[in-house]
Amino acid sequence: MTVTRSFRPHRFGLPMLASRQVVGWISLLLILLGLCAAPNSSASDKKQEKPYALLFGTVWGPDNRPVYGVRILIRRADKKKAQWELYSNHMGEFAQRLPAGKAEYIVWADLKGYKSLDGKQLSPGDEVTAHIEYDERLDIGVHLK
Repeated sequence: MTVTRSFRPHRFGLPMLASRQVVGWISLLLILLGLCAAPNSSASDKKQEKPYALLFGTVWGPDNRPVYGVRILIRRADKKKAQWELYSNHMGEFAQRLPAGKAEYIVWADLKGYKSLDGKQLSPGDEVTAHIEYDERLDIGVHLK
């Protein structure tokens, strides 16, 4: 007895293989239409990030070793209150983005409530003046007494 397989029409009247091909072509067409309709992402269309300067510094202790966990405050020279507050990391370093352009900033260490690991009492050193011209990186050192 031989069994012949006949094409069974799909419920839409197309053979199963043909309906899969149609679905594949329709999917491909929709993908291509979606790519054509999507806005072109060129450099001018993307939201431009504002230029910035980077103030990078290290907090140094009286023994000329980096100091961890010191609160650093930064303000513009023409302002009275600090605009930025950050802490030195395990290597005594800190970094802050500042607006690009000509400006002077005052950087100082705030040691209120600070306890050093070795128990020594530290006092803040002199304030550091940082002069920024453009979108540049400026390295400074904050020395404690």
